[in-house]
Amino acid sequence: MHRNVIETVMGAVVLLVAIAFVVFAFRTSGISASGGYSVEAVFNDASGLAVGTDVRMAGVKVGTVAGQSLDTETYQARIVLRIDESIKLPTDSSARILPDGLLGGNFVSLEPGAEEDLIPAGGRIEFTQSAINVVELLGRFIFGSAESDDSATQK
Repeated sequence: MHRNVIETVMGAVVLLVAIAFVVFAFRTSGISASGGYSVEAVFNDASGLAVGTDVRMAGVKVGTVAGQSLDTETYQARIVLRIDESIKLPTDSSARILPDGLLGGNFVSLEPGAEEDLIPAGGRIEFTQSAINVVELLGRFIFGSAESDDSATQK
């Protein structure tokens, strides 16, 4: 009987620690239950974005990527952004995918426009700039300079 009580208490302690860990992870991740409103942005290349990726304005997190899909008619990436309710985006706002660091992923950077009309919930950001593929640019630079060196030595 004494052993069952100890096992029950230990099980309860383990369960409480697991619940505390989940609450801690939820609070520190920046995910909130009240999500704000959704807007859509279409990019030619959305490499490095995933659900949960930061959406920032002036370097401050104002939302997250809530979804992504491929438009089967245009073959472009359709990204759904969940923006904080307190942030109102003018209709001429723009979205860019920027690198988070040299080795890190990407994030979506929003630049507010100057129009007085606002993008409604479920609306679309019309002006977008896709991710820059640093590896591809580096490859072009290396192989481009190698080709120019070859043509210079052949003369």
